[in-house]
Amino acid sequence: MNPIKIAIAAIGGSTLSVIREIGGVGMLLSEAFVWTFVAPLAGKFPDRKNMSKQLIEEGINSIPIVSLLSFTVGMILAMQTAYNLEKLGAAAFFPTLVAVAMVRELGPLIASIIISGRVGAAIAAELGTMVVAEEIDALRTMSLHPNRFLVVPRVVSLLLMLPCLAMLANVAGIFGAYLFGATALEMSAASFKMAAFQYMTRKDVWTGLLKSGVFSLLISGISCYRGLSVTGGAEGVGQATTQSVVHSIFAIILVDGIFISVRRWGRPFGCVDAVRRRLGMRVAHHERCGAVAASSVTGR
Repeated sequence: MNPIKIAIAAIGGSTLSVIREIGGVGMLLSEAFVWTFVAPLAGKFPDRKNMSKQLIEEGINSIPIVSLLSFTVGMILAMQTAYNLEKLGAAAFFPTLVAVAMVRELGPLIASIIISGRVGAAIAAELGTMVVAEEIDALRTMSLHPNRFLVVPRVVSLLLMLPCLAMLANVAGIFGAYLFGATALEMSAASFKMAAFQYMTRKDVWTGLLKSGVFSLLISGISCYRGLSVTGGAEGVGQATTQSVVHSIFAIILVDGIFISVRRWGRPFGCVDAVRRRLGMRVAHHERCGAVAASSVTGR
């Protein structure tokens, strides 16, 4: 068979699978929205007992690992920034860089990636095992919608807990930076606080919380979709678990890049226009320099 046709078929199949997954996740989240906000008006409430269990499993039990890793990342980031700023004689400004970076980007990103590996994999494995054991079919046989009892508690719990974990990651990362400054640079708490929060705004905090909320929907939606789409027994459960983690992390980083683009340039991919303007300014500058040099030579 022609290799070009094989390559085109592979690309087309991958594109169709991505579109199919995006549509499936969107439908799943829309149904979860209906069961969360519309169905209670008719007296059909989500499973509260399961929701409280998911709040503990997804949120409370994730506090130690999120705190530890965020603390470590904050300390490492402080070491690197202080070392490089010291060359410019501005080592005292490292708290500003660490605090703003943690609140805007690293806090929500670290918490989301940890949760996608810890909670997302668990969600996909649990739902996949229920599909293989035909428990989902049993719920449908009893006229019980799986989204109401299985998907909604996980989506709502993660939507509530991930912003809290992101704030915890911010605090732990900034504290790690302070500990480095206090021990290695002998920086007082007052000077660190003044430098860390001098350029931080409320918009930075709310942007991080909004990101974490969107990331939580991505993680729960992809994990539930992969779990409910399991086929092939135990091997399918393993594949769904792996795919849920990989796809969730990829979606988190992609959406984070879109957030940065929209926040920085006002619209997606506005950086292209900014780069063109800067290149145009540089070209014009070089042309002016060349014209001045030519005129000076001619004058001589």
